[in-house]
Amino acid sequence: MSGWRLDQVAAELFADYSRSRLQIWIKEGALKVDGKPRKTRDKLYGGEMLSLNAEAEEQGEWLPEAMDLDIVYEDNHILVINKSADLVVHPAAGNYTGTLLNGLLHYCPELINIPRAGIVHRLDKDTTGLMVVAKTLIAHTDLVGQLQERSVSREYEALVQGIMTGGGKVVGAIGRHPSQRKKMAVVKTGGKEAITHYRVLGRFNAHTHVRLKLETGRTHQIRVHMAHIQFPLVGDVTYGGRFKIPKGASETTLECLKGFSRQALHAARLGLIHPNSGEYVEWSRDRPDDMQKLLDNLIADSKAESL
Repeated sequence: MSGWRLDQVAAELFADYSRSRLQIWIKEGALKVDGKPRKTRDKLYGGEMLSLNAEAEEQGEWLPEAMDLDIVYEDNHILVINKSADLVVHPAAGNYTGTLLNGLLHYCPELINIPRAGIVHRLDKDTTGLMVVAKTLIAHTDLVGQLQERSVSREYEALVQGIMTGGGKVVGAIGRHPSQRKKMAVVKTGGKEAITHYRVLGRFNAHTHVRLKLETGRTHQIRVHMAHIQFPLVGDVTYGGRFKIPKGASETTLECLKGFSRQALHAARLGLIHPNSGEYVEWSRDRPDDMQKLLDNLIADSKAESL
């Protein structure tokens, strides 16, 4: 490492922490060279002693709130949560309270010292299923790295409009919609690479039950990609357009479809390398009751049609 910059050497020797965090500690004088503060771009030549004396600092001004959380797994390093529908993950304009982050801070107050209270990936407000949360800075850095390297396995279940003939892959860069800025879209220029794999689990009169696997994790990725190939998610008013009465639907199924007020999407399986043990671990959770009820009705209609 002779001739490397201080921030490059620090990133190599203190690999448990992100480079941006190390740069902050260098600028603050918490990370010293031979007992003295140095600049991030200063070169080192070998034989120097790097010492880090940093304290955890609160990462935001969020308030803890009591909340019922479905904890799937917990140890000293990570939390795995089964998120319910109608729950915003992170505070934003119009949603400063009542979010998953607020609930996490009440359940585990020390998360105030972790960026975004340990949240390393998100689910949309009305998407249900599994999320992992880092409980330490070391775990946070590790999980962010795994997400960037695309080594985290994330599988979803969805009910889509239309009858798919088979599985496949959607490759399409995602960026802001050119005219509707609150929406995302598959774009030709300026978007971020996005890849979604899908396979058919069941076909019905006017719908398909699919399993999807993310290779990337862009905002609204599954919803945008499925709409892009003309199979929007059931209940997705943002990307699915107006409600259409499906052919052959019973009154019960029709009522269920009309009353399904969210996108039919569930993060069913999550797998990753544990930040501490280095072993691959995996969790799964069944689809929620509302989605199961809709699926049961679609199956019943399909069987009745075939009689």
